[in-house]
Amino acid sequence: MKIATWNINGVKARIDSLLAWLKESNPDIVCLQEIKSVDENFPRLEIEALGYHVETHGQKGFNGVALLSKLKPDEVNRGLPGDDADEQARFIEGVFSVSGGVIRVCSLYLPNGNPVDSEKYPYKLRWMQRLAAYAEQRLQLEEPFILAGDYNVIPEEHDCWDVKVWRNDALFLPETRQAFRQLRNLGLTDAVRSTTDEVPLYSFWDYQAGCWPKNFGIRIDHLMLSPEAADRLVSTSIEKHVRAWEKPSDHVPVAGYFAFERPL
Repeated sequence: MKIATWNINGVKARIDSLLAWLKESNPDIVCLQEIKSVDENFPRLEIEALGYHVETHGQKGFNGVALLSKLKPDEVNRGLPGDDADEQARFIEGVFSVSGGVIRVCSLYLPNGNPVDSEKYPYKLRWMQRLAAYAEQRLQLEEPFILAGDYNVIPEEHDCWDVKVWRNDALFLPETRQAFRQLRNLGLTDAVRSTTDEVPLYSFWDYQAGCWPKNFGIRIDHLMLSPEAADRLVSTSIEKHVRAWEKPSDHVPVAGYFAFERPL
């Protein structure tokens, strides 16, 4: 099974690219972020026509996440637990039956956190603490579990084109990277880094200042895997060519290939 994550940066603005990519890439499960759409306005009919089930957790104008899947989910949960007052649509979880059991797949859009001297950065860190608590609870189930999405975290120096540019950014501050390491310390595996040591390797190129043609990128889109999911990981890919399409997102799809089989 192919499971991919993609920050689409506005699903209505990018629907043609999304449909073309679904046909070309043929993923089994897709985690979308930053759909920038309320649930009722999501372009589900075009996607369903390609054979996908659609589950959304939307918000008007910004944020919003979705799950597209060839398998119908057995269960869908919306919103990251831990703060009932948090109204931002940044998390959706689906449970899918596969041969021999289930897989749990989450699409997440972690807060950016800039500017650092505003309330946005403490919110980012609190959100990451909630994510770690959630992951720790889910890991106790001892089942394949995939946390996929735009983490807005640059894990290591080689995951950005110039450390000096990013050193004081919320995506790269020591507190941010420490919170990401906490996820790894729980036992989660960074899928891409578990399959390749290649550098540079990026998933985001800003629209400004010719970042794409100059390859001034960062790696902030990640699939974090429970031990049971990591055991079934075969390979990963970053579908960089999509960034060169007309009206692209500033992110590209990141995919993992897993030795799961659909139920008969």
